[in-house]
Amino acid sequence: MKNLRGIYTLLFGVAVLLFFGLAYPHHLHYQEQYQLFLFDSTYVWDIVRLPGGVADLLGRFCTQFFLYAWVGALIIALLLSAIQLLVLRLFSPLGGGWEGASFIPSFLLWLFLLDENALLGGVWAVLLTLLASCLFALVPERPDDQSPKHPTPWLRLILLFAAVPILYWIVGPVCVVFFLLQIPRHKYSIWYYGAIVLLGIMIVILSTHLPVSPRSLWTGIHYYRYPTVIPVLLWSAALSVFVLALIARFCNKPATSKSQNLKTLILCALCFLCGLCAVWKYSNLKAEKVMQYDFMARHQQWNRILATINAEKPNNQIGVTVQNLALGMHGLLADHLFEFNQNGILGLLPDVQSDATSPLPTAEAFYQLGMINVAQRTVFEAQEAILDFQKSGRCYKRLAQTNLINGNYEVARKYLTALQKTLFYSDWANETLQLLGNEEAIAKHPEYGHLRKSVYKDNAFFSDHVTPDMLESLYFSNKDNSLAYQYLVAYYILTNDRERYNKLLLNTSTKQ
Repeated sequence: MKNLRGIYTLLFGVAVLLFFGLAYPHHLHYQEQYQLFLFDSTYVWDIVRLPGGVADLLGRFCTQFFLYAWVGALIIALLLSAIQLLVLRLFSPLGGGWEGASFIPSFLLWLFLLDENALLGGVWAVLLTLLASCLFALVPERPDDQSPKHPTPWLRLILLFAAVPILYWIVGPVCVVFFLLQIPRHKYSIWYYGAIVLLGIMIVILSTHLPVSPRSLWTGIHYYRYPTVIPVLLWSAALSVFVLALIARFCNKPATSKSQNLKTLILCALCFLCGLCAVWKYSNLKAEKVMQYDFMARHQQWNRILATINAEKPNNQIGVTVQNLALGMHGLLADHLFEFNQNGILGLLPDVQSDATSPLPTAEAFYQLGMINVAQRTVFEAQEAILDFQKSGRCYKRLAQTNLINGNYEVARKYLTALQKTLFYSDWANETLQLLGNEEAIAKHPEYGHLRKSVYKDNAFFSDHVTPDMLESLYFSNKDNSLAYQYLVAYYILTNDRERYNKLLLNTSTKQ
């Protein structure tokens, strides 16, 4: 029986690993780019001082590894498998073949993580709550003979009272599941449960002095990126453990080993079938495709973008923006413009929106064109639009680059110093710090030197809506800027501005 349990858990973990590694990798990259985990005492304290801060800190620590999709997929697989094993541990004294239902909370958490705004701290909160429940179950009770060799029930009562503030601080309001799980196992008087509830309410009331909304103190501060949204799937997963414990407790009947194995197999098969169908149905593969284009643009994978658009032409704004940027970087935009889907002039440089996602591919185009100030402002505003008020490793890196190109070395140093405290950006930050103030090295740099030559030479006011005048100014200030030329030609073609198009061709021919 134990071998079968291990095989079921292994199959589940492999399914999670393959799903996030093959079908959902860019959702993991998306999560990583909207946080900045710092190995800094002030950063850590600002997190752990809030209710649920320990779970949130562990979630953020793990999320930084999502930069590598397969590592992130492995972390999620291990967490969900560990939760299943902890639920199984809670059910093990009950028997009766109910072990197969132990996969239900993990599948609900899998569905929860399909949402790009679901945070890993919520999964850690459930895991730590179940771990505390299993550890508390190890505390022995006084036997009927009142033997002095065993602790009295008062020890369990004291530990339960102590668990209220400690668990609330570690995992947040999900800790209520810990206390609910004691009901099917033990019988305490009503005044005891009333005292537990009152103590929990007192802690929440005392916590209202913290810089968070009172509502989030009840529903969780960092379980979900939208502070006003209650993560229903997360709470369903947590409370399902209590419901399953009740069912297993009151429906448990003696069973033979053979019938118990059959019951477990049937429940496992049913959970796997329903769970995998639900995962596939509610997977947002369209968003995954959009995130793939954003990821390729972030890492300047122009050849991979061309291969992707040749296989399947994008039909969303971010995909079209990245497609046109890759074509322009290879000098193919003007000649092959209408071989791919277009979104009018918004397919070139869309108007900047007030959110954290769509401006970043546009900012990449601004940056590559040499519109450094516009790129800097766009990235900064995108970072400020992150809904849970975190910082972004991706945005910090780009802000350091734009300030370096503009010669604002002390501002660039601020971002680079922060990136030095990270795990995966520190080497890049140390290398870039050597360039600050070194004009000769910057001029020779293949990226920064080229972009510094491409920036606007004259001061001007630019709105969020890119006009041909901006592109003309950019190109005519540096006619070696081939990307600006590609975008200018494409702009004239898409707007059917034949007069300006002919003048541009005439000017270019004259130059040659």
